[in-house]
Amino acid sequence: MQQSRQKKTEPELQLWEITAPKRKPAQRQPRAGRPVQSIRRRKAKKRRAILIRCLVLTLFLLFLAGIFQLTGLIYRSIHSGKHDDAASVWQKVLPVQSDTANPIEKPLFTVDLLEVNNYSRPGTKLKKVKNIFVHYTANPGTSAKQNKSYFANLAETGERSASAHFIIGYEGEILQCIPLEEQAYAVKGRNNDSVSIECCYLDADGAFTQSTRDSLIDLLAWLCGEYGLTEQDILRHYDAGGKKCPLYYVEHEDEWEQLIKDVGAVLQDASH
Repeated sequence: MQQSRQKKTEPELQLWEITAPKRKPAQRQPRAGRPVQSIRRRKAKKRRAILIRCLVLTLFLLFLAGIFQLTGLIYRSIHSGKHDDAASVWQKVLPVQSDTANPIEKPLFTVDLLEVNNYSRPGTKLKKVKNIFVHYTANPGTSAKQNKSYFANLAETGERSASAHFIIGYEGEILQCIPLEEQAYAVKGRNNDSVSIECCYLDADGAFTQSTRDSLIDLLAWLCGEYGLTEQDILRHYDAGGKKCPLYYVEHEDEWEQLIKDVGAVLQDASH
């Protein structure tokens, strides 16, 4: 009896509890008749085909872009004549740099440009020129180089904004500080349509030396030729805001009028 009871108490194993031994996955064998090197060549061939398609597509897109550019050029050349009259009227209102050859000989000057900064050379484009302004440095006895250095130091000090396209020294030397394609900080409210010239002087009355005056006349005449302007388009800083600059020509109107006449004479001689 006890033996039979012991047999009954022993747990019976179920089929789902019997685990089969794990089998290692069979390794894929290359198909008969297709060695590994052949498969690699086929893959390389597919890659080359894809690259060739990409290249052909790129060349096709470039071709379309060229056709588009050529079409635009042809269209503009055909229709440009319709706008000639409007363009000529616009140029009369807003003089720009003349396309014709300048009859005035370019004076000798040294190009010594300021670095682009927020206080003396903003780098803003000058799209039109309606007037040329004459200034004086308001600092007697200083040279053109010294005044150029002053403009350059404003980038560090930040005490004010000031500059000019040209500086003429009291010995007649001319320095260019700002490109003619850019604005200078010279005349408030007029920097976007004018070119400015600073002039050095020796005495407290602000009178220019003869060398400074001669160089100023040459530079003014050349700039008028560059922009299709006349001597009547030359102004003092005083004429745009009332600042007594240049001092001597504000206090001596007759001398200013004579300076303008002298520039006009140069322009007239060059036109014949």
